[in-house]
Amino acid sequence: MSTSIVATAPGKVVLSGEYAVLDCAPAICMAINYRARATISVRVDGFSRVESKGYVSERGEFQSTDSGIRWQIGRKSFIVIDTVWQAVNIGKDTGRDIHLDTTSFIDSLTLQKIGVGSSAAISVALTAAVMGCADIATIGMLAHKAHKELQGGIGSGVDIATSLQGGLIEYRVEDNAVKILSWPNGLSYRLIWTGTPAITRDKLAQLNMGVSKPSRVRLADASESMACHWQSGDPVRVLNGYRDYCEQLREFSDDYKLGIFDMGHDELWREAKARNLIYKPCGAGGGDVGILLGLDNVELDAFCHSLSNNFKILDCELSDVGVRIEL
Repeated sequence: MSTSIVATAPGKVVLSGEYAVLDCAPAICMAINYRARATISVRVDGFSRVESKGYVSERGEFQSTDSGIRWQIGRKSFIVIDTVWQAVNIGKDTGRDIHLDTTSFIDSLTLQKIGVGSSAAISVALTAAVMGCADIATIGMLAHKAHKELQGGIGSGVDIATSLQGGLIEYRVEDNAVKILSWPNGLSYRLIWTGTPAITRDKLAQLNMGVSKPSRVRLADASESMACHWQSGDPVRVLNGYRDYCEQLREFSDDYKLGIFDMGHDELWREAKARNLIYKPCGAGGGDVGILLGLDNVELDAFCHSLSNNFKILDCELSDVGVRIEL
């Protein structure tokens, strides 16, 4: 590696199948054009140094040995380095300069993290940069392994799959199976941020502690139906499908006390319903992002203009570009 290698990967928004994907139901997920960036170049002194924009404020320094990473500073801040190094099995290394950038996932006014998959995106980008390769067949399982370790062994992998592939996908956890979908013609959307970040790992742990309830099975069934609606490419069918899906998601959230519709999502869902539009939360619960869906851009814009200052329309869109090496 004589020059710097720069790899980038997109964030994601889950459109259906949240939580149910853990029960082998399909999830529908879209990549967005917020991208994480990892830049790596060789050092000759045997030490690696890490800097980050958006990820953490401090710097890190370590040595890569046959027995693993030996940190001088920054271990707790840069666990993503440990997980990627372990997944790739780097071993003893000459040393590298590593720059991580997730600033596109940070709100510029509040400096709060916008919950659209930054940890998965940086895991994928860093794996690609280390390998010097953006071929999904080569780096895909490594990125999945690294991010699962980063998440404490929990999670479905849908965010990694989306960062790898880009575009609109259907994902199943068994074998990390991905099916590429096309966005339905005539279906418009706006992404809305609540202004409050949520911690997915805590919500998953809470779900795992709960006793299985019928609403969990019904959500899995509703997720299967939504996957069929998205596969059809019919925007009306997709919108109509969400009316039942959101009801099932609300019941599931209440049963497991996940707060999926908290932090303003319930308000947006009810207002959208009154206007014959669709709104659903896209995060694990307690904040993050939701999506407004409809057939008429004028109606969507009118809804967005009526929002209080607590909410923010995200300036992002579906991205067909997955992980890539930047030239």
